[in-house]
Amino acid sequence: MNVTPDSDERGRTEVFRRGPAQWLVDNIELLPKGRALDVAMGKGRNAIFLAGSGFDVEGVDISNEAVAASLESARNAGVVIKAQVADLEGNEYRIAAGAYDLIICFDYLQRSLLPDIKAGLKPGGMVVYETYIVGQDQFGRPRNPEHLLKHNELLNMFRDFRCLRYREGLVEEDKVKASIVAQNVACV
Repeated sequence: MNVTPDSDERGRTEVFRRGPAQWLVDNIELLPKGRALDVAMGKGRNAIFLAGSGFDVEGVDISNEAVAASLESARNAGVVIKAQVADLEGNEYRIAAGAYDLIICFDYLQRSLLPDIKAGLKPGGMVVYETYIVGQDQFGRPRNPEHLLKHNELLNMFRDFRCLRYREGLVEEDKVKASIVAQNVACV
């Protein structure tokens, strides 16, 4: 379901205040231009950055308010993104197979979605993924072990891809994360 934005001043300003994820900014030159998908996009800070960098961006999130805020923020930034509301854990949304040059996911962990993310990439396509790992619970949320990667888990999830960049550990003074940029080498 596509939504039209409503006026959420707080959502718009948060997107611009926070800006895109630093891991995405630091690795933008590695990424193939083309069709991109932002999984669990929130208020669209990364989708807007990609659109401004020349990507054709789609995003999906469970929150109607977040998607509406992302569309409004994109319009204010002078870029176009497509966004839809969908429950990634339900059966209503599937990532189209072989459809994307780039799939990104930040601060969201749904292990069952990994096969769909991999299958959604074209040969040579790339994934940029960053989320919390064990140890984050000493600094704050998330604390639930089901929402925290184990050490090297993200690296192992993309073992069949070509790993271009990887890091794990304290990335900010209160954020313990794993981050990867990896390329689908199947049939390249």
